[in-house]
Amino acid sequence: MLKEMKTIEGNMTTTEATKTLTIDGREVPFNGERNLLELIRKAGIDLPTFCYHSDLSVYGACRLCLVDIQGRGVQGACSTPPEAGLKVRTQTEEIREIRKITIELLLANHDQQCPTCPKSSACQLQDIARKLGIRKVRFKPVHQLAELDLSSVSLVRDPNKCVLCGDCVRFCDEIQGVGAIDFAHRGHEAAVLPAFGKGLGEGECINCGQCAAVCPTGALTPRPEVDEVWRALNDPVKTVVVQVAPAVRVAIGEAFGLPSGMSATGQIVAALKRLGFDKVYDTAFSADLTVVEEANEFLKRKAKGEKLPQFTSCCPGWVKFAEQYFPDLLPNLSTCKSPQQMLGSVCKATLPSEMGIPKENLIMVSIMPCTAKKFEAKRPEFAQDGVPDVDHVLTTQELARMIEEAGFRFKELEPESFDMPLGFKTGAGVIFGNSGGVSEAVLRYAAEAVTGRKLGNPDFLSVRGEDGIRLATVTLDGVELKLAVVQGLKNARTLVEKVRRGECQLDLIEVMACPGGCIGGAGQPVTREREVKRLRTRGLYEADKNLDLHKSQENHHVTEMYQKYLGEIGGRKAHHLLHTHYQNRRRIADERMVFGDGPEGDKVKVSVCAGTNCFLKGSQEVLSEVLQCVDAQQLQDQVEVSASFCFEKCDQGPTVRVDGQQLQNCTGKGACAAMRERLKNKVAPE
Repeated sequence: MLKEMKTIEGNMTTTEATKTLTIDGREVPFNGERNLLELIRKAGIDLPTFCYHSDLSVYGACRLCLVDIQGRGVQGACSTPPEAGLKVRTQTEEIREIRKITIELLLANHDQQCPTCPKSSACQLQDIARKLGIRKVRFKPVHQLAELDLSSVSLVRDPNKCVLCGDCVRFCDEIQGVGAIDFAHRGHEAAVLPAFGKGLGEGECINCGQCAAVCPTGALTPRPEVDEVWRALNDPVKTVVVQVAPAVRVAIGEAFGLPSGMSATGQIVAALKRLGFDKVYDTAFSADLTVVEEANEFLKRKAKGEKLPQFTSCCPGWVKFAEQYFPDLLPNLSTCKSPQQMLGSVCKATLPSEMGIPKENLIMVSIMPCTAKKFEAKRPEFAQDGVPDVDHVLTTQELARMIEEAGFRFKELEPESFDMPLGFKTGAGVIFGNSGGVSEAVLRYAAEAVTGRKLGNPDFLSVRGEDGIRLATVTLDGVELKLAVVQGLKNARTLVEKVRRGECQLDLIEVMACPGGCIGGAGQPVTREREVKRLRTRGLYEADKNLDLHKSQENHHVTEMYQKYLGEIGGRKAHHLLHTHYQNRRRIADERMVFGDGPEGDKVKVSVCAGTNCFLKGSQEVLSEVLQCVDAQQLQDQVEVSASFCFEKCDQGPTVRVDGQQLQNCTGKGACAAMRERLKNKVAPE
């Protein structure tokens, strides 16, 4: 049905053709909705679904969003585009029964330990079962319980709670471009697994945790450290200090009924002090410290014209992604530690002497919006003499849980202040939690450093926004700075590959693994609403405006830190405490896939790297040629061929090892020639 609608504004007349269809007897207009599910929700009907996510491709697996379309029968609303004149019913006896059967079948093979499930209060399976009025399950389980996957320091994977919706698989592939998990097997044996059936922590996972953020059940959750923190707080020998990341303050209130984006800084500090933490610091302080170090590092590189573009290094998910897929660009990453690690390093270096306690009795806890921070804190680079800079990382969700365990009424807590001097910050440190915030903070510093003049308006709106890749050019006294802001690692891959090919000339690239930046981290309260993330983003920019200082160089406590402890900016002591290095990282734990049967004996061993970089450079073709050569010459009894991960020569791939000889940039012909030479000479491996 088409209706002509006319609106008159002044002397201007606009004619719009509005299409309509009928939903449950009501006429509903549509314009731009991708499918019936979006339109039905827009009409105020909460149609159940597991597998639909507005940021992901349409999958249509769960079959819960079924509707009855006159003349067409039962259809999936998520995969049906709206058409003028359709008559749609969302509730019929048949549809209700189909939904109930679907949920009962899922529950039959589901670990129903709901009261102890970490996703209990946000579980969509529980929510849908309650709304459908399911009181008993009529089907018997056929699956045997599987073991928990505890191989990751950031996440817990419980295969017994997976409903096969595919949200985690699609997010990891479509948004992050990693593909650390995927579907395996068929029929009732179908499962979501990491590569080769390994643990999540043994594969290519970059610990961003977005799989857990979109998981509708407790199949994927952040790995908790609450018990360890309680033990530290209850240990009379330990002095426990805590830092709070900027993004936490605009999200934790959601767990206690406060509006999204509302800053609850004072209540957070009050809760932490009542929990027993000896000192409460602000990670925004070390974000200011990061700006000073990173901006100076950038300006030096720009002046010399070397190691550009400079990539930011605040996001541990991005850092691990770069280590795995772009090891040749690691020299381009800023050597600065993240704000979390900087504050941990400074505290461990200064507080023991100030407080008169042994260093090993000082416990640093971080409250972060991010699951990758758990992995970052346990990197060996961030420990001195076996003592980690940060001992434990709690997500926003975990802090909310501790507050609930303690029985505090969060909304009624009287606000308190951070402890000084490590609780002082500027607005530049606060906006670090937003995508584009690091770049803007660096620009606020660089503008004054380059021009020598005070910056009037500190806002650089060109680096703000929601696009996955944002490009901006800023000119400072004739010096042109070209920047890019990236959110989502698939977007990062796209941009980095352009930089590699010389198609994009840039000076500074900010990368955040999570859409929206830290405000959208997987440790934040669970939400599927885009508007919630927008409100969190707005909350941090408003917090910046509400502060008196907006530039990191205005933080006088940072200046005093250099004078008292760090010495010169970028100097020897500052570099020791505030900078780090990165490594070419294996993407999967050692594993060989052997082709051929029979005992190994005295065979020549040919191993072809099947890691991502070598694969993209043609290692699969090399492996195929070697196997063909072995078959053609009937060498199965003399040669063992395998695919292996990884020889740590990603920039020189494809890499092949023939017994002890390692070949870089190897072709199939080259591998076969080396294999034949080895067979001919039978020389012992060097």
